[in-house]
Amino acid sequence: MGIRAKAIALGTGIAAVCTVPLVITVTADAAPDVLLSKGRPIVASTVAGAGYDAAKAVDGYASSRWAAGATGTQWLWIDLGKAQAVSRVRLRWEGGYAKSYRVQVSGDGAVWRDLYRTTGGDGGIDDLKKLSGSGRYLRVLATQQGSASAYSLYEVQAYGPGPAGPTVESSAVMTSSALAAGLADPKKKTFALQLISSAENSTLNWRGEFGYLEDIGDGRGYTGGIVGFCSGTSDMLALVSEYTRRAPGNKLARYLPALRTVDGSDSHAGLDPGFPAAWKAAAADPVFQKAQEDERDRMYFAPAVALASADRVRALGQFAYYDAAVMHGQSGLRAIRADAMRNAKTPKQGGDETVWLNAFLNARVKEMRTEAAHSDVTRVETAQRLFLRASNLDLNGPLSWRVYGDSYTTR
Repeated sequence: MGIRAKAIALGTGIAAVCTVPLVITVTADAAPDVLLSKGRPIVASTVAGAGYDAAKAVDGYASSRWAAGATGTQWLWIDLGKAQAVSRVRLRWEGGYAKSYRVQVSGDGAVWRDLYRTTGGDGGIDDLKKLSGSGRYLRVLATQQGSASAYSLYEVQAYGPGPAGPTVESSAVMTSSALAAGLADPKKKTFALQLISSAENSTLNWRGEFGYLEDIGDGRGYTGGIVGFCSGTSDMLALVSEYTRRAPGNKLARYLPALRTVDGSDSHAGLDPGFPAAWKAAAADPVFQKAQEDERDRMYFAPAVALASADRVRALGQFAYYDAAVMHGQSGLRAIRADAMRNAKTPKQGGDETVWLNAFLNARVKEMRTEAAHSDVTRVETAQRLFLRASNLDLNGPLSWRVYGDSYTTR
């Protein structure tokens, strides 16, 4: 797909062709606002290649662009550095535009609120004004394509009263090298999903585990699906709620009251005896499968990768954060990170990446050993630590590791 040059009218009928660098202006009706997004850390769901990484969407250059590496639901996630009021978002689409998309903000990367949503996008430039909302994170969530091409954006510009956060040193270089080689790369995301599946489901074929469900005796009730959604930790409730929103007559909808009741406990009250059979039956529904993937990414993958990217760690570190989030939740991940920071600095703080990841894994092992059900720490010691000792910070294949006594290899 070629890069388009567009003519822009300059008030008196003169036309100029956009070339790099892009001059960013704020119109009179947005005069009080400042640009918040330029050069900020950014993560994409997928990238088409190193030349189309997420950083291109916030670099201020007219001809560079982010391009997704896959179709279906995709997203860009920008860390604004601190909580910011957002009053305007300007999107400049390439040929691959979204017909349906949302612009959202979040304070914690877990709960999102729509600033804007549409099902009638037509590409080009979408200048969304008079928005009202605030958060540290801003996300463009594209849910339906408007063309045959994968989504692609030249620029995402978020404005607000500011002030803008401090400049991110070498942001474009850091993001293109760290994130393009990180879990935004579809192949490396596949590695991450296989590593998680080896620990959660004892298989590399995570797509075969939509119907998995059992009580493993860890005090979290039923554990099920591709990342171990639990009836006692809210994520299974969130998943079934989302599935019911998408498919109201599904087989699991009738168990929502029971899931609300048992949330926070290991109880099966109201779930037995029919829930396991209903779960397995629902697993054959492509809508339920897609809901599992989307909720996995929303609750675990995207927030963990965003936090790791903000700390300036590469693919291995991004996976280590993601795996911690899957087992301990986002609050648990942040507690582990806080513990590690007592002993080492993150790369963003000027620390060495290997030293930081060793400290992070030490804190993770320490936390795992506080729970009898998770006292086997091989998913860290004979997998993540193994890669770290080999200096495989970019998580390059082939990979070989052991988890809970089983050996795995992937290319």
